[in-house]
Amino acid sequence: MKQLLILSIIGLISFSCSTKKETSIPKLKQAVSIHFDESLKPFYHGVASGDPLPDRVIIWTRVTPEDSVRSISVKWEAAEDEKFFSIYKTDTTTALASHDYTVKVDVDALKPDHIYYYRFSALGKKSIVGRTKTAPVANKDSLKFAIASCANWEFGYFNPYDKIADRPVLDGVLHLGDYIYEYGVGRYGDTTIGRTNIPPYEILTLQDYRTRYSLYRLDKGLRRVHQQHPFISIWDDHEIANNSTMTGAQNHQPEEGDYQKRKAVARQTYYEWMPIRESKELYRSFSFGNLADVIMLDERLAGRAPEITDITNPELKSEQRSLLGVEQLQWLENNLKGSKATWKVIGNQVIFSDVLTKDIYPKMERNLDSWDGFPVEKKKIVDFIQQNKIQNILITSGDTHASWAIEAAVNVTKSYQPFAIELGTTSISSGNLDERKPADTVKIMEQALLKRNPHIKFTNQRDHGYLLLTLYPTKAKAEWFYVESLRTPQTKEYLGKRYFVEKGVNRLK
Repeated sequence: MKQLLILSIIGLISFSCSTKKETSIPKLKQAVSIHFDESLKPFYHGVASGDPLPDRVIIWTRVTPEDSVRSISVKWEAAEDEKFFSIYKTDTTTALASHDYTVKVDVDALKPDHIYYYRFSALGKKSIVGRTKTAPVANKDSLKFAIASCANWEFGYFNPYDKIADRPVLDGVLHLGDYIYEYGVGRYGDTTIGRTNIPPYEILTLQDYRTRYSLYRLDKGLRRVHQQHPFISIWDDHEIANNSTMTGAQNHQPEEGDYQKRKAVARQTYYEWMPIRESKELYRSFSFGNLADVIMLDERLAGRAPEITDITNPELKSEQRSLLGVEQLQWLENNLKGSKATWKVIGNQVIFSDVLTKDIYPKMERNLDSWDGFPVEKKKIVDFIQQNKIQNILITSGDTHASWAIEAAVNVTKSYQPFAIELGTTSISSGNLDERKPADTVKIMEQALLKRNPHIKFTNQRDHGYLLLTLYPTKAKAEWFYVESLRTPQTKEYLGKRYFVEKGVNRLK
């Protein structure tokens, strides 16, 4: 579906070597500094937390020095009250230039299902106070997650993040990728509101990626949501380049250098700037007591085969063609089969269910950048789920810049039998269909899609926001919230749609 949504820019992205040479690193830093809130100095990027376990959580910050230094001493504190009357844990660490002055601490010996507050001190200043929460181990009456993806700086303010930040503490924010975009100024966005990419060209080097993350993390909404809730994040393609795979990307050309080197620096920057535990592979799982297991997949760099864009290509149905890779597929199956939790929540980047789009979206019979481009491996997963009678799977998906409520099925007919429920979140700000077409036209296309696909119960390809997922012992509730505008940093949100799923029943109400 992303191929549809970015059709107007595919093939247009280019990198100007002359422009790049004219823009020095000091100038890049100076350009980003126009977005600094001086009251936060030197912690302009705020604080963040992530990867919550019952006894530990990652806390993060960045210290921005006025001059280049090799290291900065940083003190951190964690408390059970936001006034820090009683410090629960404290220690010192170091912000290194080699890590872009980012700091990550895996705070351990914490209590399960508990709210903590944390802050940092450096260069004679204190950071803002962050709030986080550990995962439960005991029985729970409910869990609540916000699900988000696809934030593009130039398309507007990250207001949906700001609205998530306003909520009481969540068990987690599941970020499904496209946390940043790699394009140069005006290549994919709307610069009329004055938000332009820094660097102004397509990012390629380690410093380029670091600067782009620095820019994004200066958005007030993104800074606030990281401050208030723990994140569980996974990358999609734009953290590297559009339609990235293990061996290449649609938006990486030979003149842009070695793709493997670009992929390596993109990965390094992601680990520096995200509150995440570093490991060989990004895919990982989290237990939230008896109620839910969260399984986060890497559908880009762990095992994805080269892109196929022609639906008639016989290689599309090759037994060797994989999106996850052998190791990750086995890991996924083990996690699904071994889960004792009521709900199995899969963090999935691209749409899993079959989506028939012929005659609805021009030039796109199927979205081959999604699981539709890997039909053999998709069938393996569905067969595994059905043969092992695994129930209560909720597939949460991003990437498409659209909302979806789907009774997940393959080989769809009017008598389809769903094996899971798929819930797709729209974009935080990245362009959806009504950025290119009149809203009434988009609504007609949505209705045609629903008529063609009886297993799809709801889609909205016009609005920006997030998905709120609440889990109970006997049911799950999915709510799509949208914001009224991205063009100013202040706006209202509204509930667009709500569906329920009963335990043991792969149907949407």
